[in-house]
Amino acid sequence: MNLTDIGRSVRTRRAELGLSQAQLAHLSGLSRQTVVGLENATLEDLGVNRVAQLLSVLGLDIPEPSTRSRVKKRGLWMAAKTASVSYAKELAPEALAQALASGAVPQPFAPHLAHLLDEAPVPIVVMAVEEAASRARVPPRQVWRNVARLANTLSVHRRGLWT
Repeated sequence: MNLTDIGRSVRTRRAELGLSQAQLAHLSGLSRQTVVGLENATLEDLGVNRVAQLLSVLGLDIPEPSTRSRVKKRGLWMAAKTASVSYAKELAPEALAQALASGAVPQPFAPHLAHLLDEAPVPIVVMAVEEAASRARVPPRQVWRNVARLANTLSVHRRGLWT
C-alpha cells in the first residue's frame, strides 16, 4: 500500500464517520493541509508515525508491509539501464542477470558492473539480485556472494557495502 492508497482509504473512512477534513486534522494533531494533501494524493511523504496517528484516529489498521508493488517494478531492467548510463554499448537485463547469478562478467561489461555497484541506489541492486536469483532458480544468498566477489574483483569503491 502506498501513500495514494492510504489517502483513498482515509477519505472513505473520514466520510463514513461524518468528519470534515478540518475535524480529522484536529483530532489527529495534523494540519488540514496535510489531510487535504493526503486525500488528494499530492503529498510526497508523510512519515510512518504521522500515518499511524491518522489511521489510529480513524480506526484503520496500519497496512501489512508487502512486496506486491515491488514485483511490478523491473529491477534487472532498471539496474541494467543504470549500469549503462555512461557507456555506448548497453548491458542487457538478461546479461546482467547471468553475470549476477554466475559471478562471471562478460569482458566488455566489466565497467558497467563496476558503475552499477559503485553508483546505483541500493534498492535497485537489491531488486536486481532478487530477480536474478529467481530467474536462475538459485537462492538470493548465492547471488549476494557473487555480488561481493564481483565488487572485490572489479575493485569498486563501495565494495565494503556488498561484502
